[in-house]
Amino acid sequence: MDALNLYQEYFAAECTLNEIPRRAVRVMLTAESGGGQICYKAAVNFFRHEDAEDFCIQCDGYFEQVLYQAKGRRSKKREAEYLSHIREYADALASAQNGRILWEQTI
Repeated sequence: MDALNLYQEYFAAECTLNEIPRRAVRVMLTAESGGGQICYKAAVNFFRHEDAEDFCIQCDGYFEQVLYQAKGRRSKKREAEYLSHIREYADALASAQNGRILWEQTI
């Protein structure tokens, strides 16, 4: 399947995973298509962010939610709908890990 990042932004965050404090998060909306199938996913990836130059992403902080998966192709209307709710999806994923996204603090 071909993957496409529809949205990606970095924010300050508070989360501890595997006893390691994470201070930042990458919030994403992706579309994967291939073989007549389309799949939209919301995802968060918490990482350490020790300083302003530290964007080393750890794979153990990645969590995703499949928003839609079916036969078909990309839909601008569907993408706009998912993008308008990306913060809700990301907050739910973060809360499930006892984390919090600080939306007012982009990094």
